[in-house]
Amino acid sequence: MTEGLVIALRERSVDLTTAYLEGMINRPDNEHLYYATLQNRTLYSFNRGDYLRLHAAYLAEGKNHAGIILANQQRYSLGEQMRRLLKIIAAKSAEEMQNNVEFISYWS
Repeated sequence: MTEGLVIALRERSVDLTTAYLEGMINRPDNEHLYYATLQNRTLYSFNRGDYLRLHAAYLAEGKNHAGIILANQQRYSLGEQMRRLLKIIAAKSAEEMQNNVEFISYWS
């Protein structure tokens, strides 16, 4: 997540953290999802393929996660990402995000 997006979301009172702030840079994707789940935080990523596989593996193994939001990195400007993420945040509770994957492409 870019610094600009972090700032824009925080200015709109979104409670968030980043891999950088949590010391998770260069950690495997499964550790990111596990950590986000421990913190009860929905994970936002451009890494669609790996997180879809992890989501499927979690469900197959009967494990829970706090939710995943996926985007195509090259497709959306910072402002468009922010608008779509805010729509998801307004529409979905933390409980509704449990074990769920959302694509920002569906939230125009």
